[in-house]
Amino acid sequence: MNRKNQIPSDDWRRQGQEKFLRGNKLVFSNYKPYRLGWEHDHCEFCENKFSLRKEDLSIGYSTLDGNHWICIPCFNDFKDEFNWSVYNSDNN
Repeated sequence: MNRKNQIPSDDWRRQGQEKFLRGNKLVFSNYKPYRLGWEHDHCEFCENKFSLRKEDLSIGYSTLDGNHWICIPCFNDFKDEFNWSVYNSDNN
């Protein structure tokens, strides 16, 4: 287990994300497609869908380039272990 024994090391959401997400700067914001024609993204941990559609997630944490999205519950579960810095979307 990690982070105060709350998230087991064999948690099903762990898929090697530390290789590209550890220590990243994130921004909390409304979902924005990565580029023109992009329809949706998935949480890098639980695979929940982000999109502009009302039935999907519309707010969460993303890398500054908007290429990787993390839902609020997964952010809360992994924020300490991944040592993320969070910026307000108004301060980009």
